[in-house]
Amino acid sequence: MKKIFLLALLMFGVFSVQTFAQEEGEDEVTEEEMMKYASMEVKVQSYIQEKQSTMETMIKENETLGGGARYNELKGAWGDEEKLAEIEATEEEKEAFAEIQAYIDSIGDEVKEYMTGLIMDAEVLGAATYNKVRRAMSADPSVKEQIDNLISELKEKEGEDDGDVTD
Repeated sequence: MKKIFLLALLMFGVFSVQTFAQEEGEDEVTEEEMMKYASMEVKVQSYIQEKQSTMETMIKENETLGGGARYNELKGAWGDEEKLAEIEATEEEKEAFAEIQAYIDSIGDEVKEYMTGLIMDAEVLGAATYNKVRRAMSADPSVKEQIDNLISELKEKEGEDDGDVTD
C-alpha cells in the first residue's frame, strides 16, 4: 500500500518535470493560483486514497485468498514457482492474486491520467498556471511552504466536511 503512494509521488515528480506550456511574462504567483494548485493536489491525493481503499477492499474481501495474510504470503512467493509450491498456492489463488496485481499496476497510469486531466482543465488549474506555480515553488521555498499550508488546510476542511451529519 505504501508502494502505491510512493509510486504516485514518484510519478508526480516525473510528471512535474514535463512542461505543458510556457507562460509569457514571469510575474508572481497569486493567491488564487496557489489555491487552484493546492486544490488540484488535494483532489489527486483523494483519488489516490480512493484507489488504495479499493485495493485494500479487494484484498480483504477476496474469498479465494481469504484476506491479507494469504495475499502477503503469495506476494512473498510471487515469481518463484518453488516458493509458490512450498506455500501450496492453488491456481485459483494465483489468478486472484494476479487480478489484484493488475489493478495495483494500473493505478499509476490512472493517477497520471486523472492528474493530467485536472492540470489541462483551465477551470480547475490550467497548464500555464501549473507550470508557473511549479517554477515558483522551485525558485522560492516560501511559495512551496504556502502551498503546503493551503493543502493542509484544504485536507483539514475536507475531513471536517466528511464528518458532518445531515438530517
